[in-house]
Amino acid sequence: MSSNTRAKMVAGAADLMSRRGVNATSMRDVVRHTGTPRGSIGHHFPRGKQQLIEDALVFAGKQVSGPLGHLTREQGAIGGLRGFIALWRQTLGKSKFQAGCPVLAVAVEQYVNDATGSDGVPDEAAQKRLLDLAEGVFADWQAILVTALRREGVTAARARRLAALVVASLEGTVAMCRAARSAQPLDDVRQELELILSGALEK
Repeated sequence: MSSNTRAKMVAGAADLMSRRGVNATSMRDVVRHTGTPRGSIGHHFPRGKQQLIEDALVFAGKQVSGPLGHLTREQGAIGGLRGFIALWRQTLGKSKFQAGCPVLAVAVEQYVNDATGSDGVPDEAAQKRLLDLAEGVFADWQAILVTALRREGVTAARARRLAALVVASLEGTVAMCRAARSAQPLDDVRQELELILSGALEK
């Protein structure tokens, strides 16, 4: 039960971060969103909100890296790309275009520590830790794509650049879909990325 409560809170925090961003996601909101006991916060997250955000960030990364790794092993680089896009399409559709990427939310926000009661004061140490974790998640996704491309004969340098292109393109496209409240940007980017990857695999 205890581990289930913790897991629910971590997943709930990731969901709220994807919709509201980091600073607008409070511990109280997570408790309310997940229906978990308020007293469990201190037990499961003794370092408070920062620890919860860190764990939610790692959780969000694995939600993508697990399926992406499986798909690239089973279906190759282009199959992995299609699966990656399908994950975002599902997230956008289920949330009615309200949810984006919690990893991107961490990367673009300046973390503010509200535990001290000082509004709007950035926490530089926490910011560095969160950015390092976000960078690690993006690097993990890229590494999976690099491995898939290398298996299909793409050189190491080109595979690295292509993987960066895929991840950067999709992160930006998800934001465009949310703004447009439409999956059309995702469809457009998918077609172009598939052409680029196909061309690289043919060489």
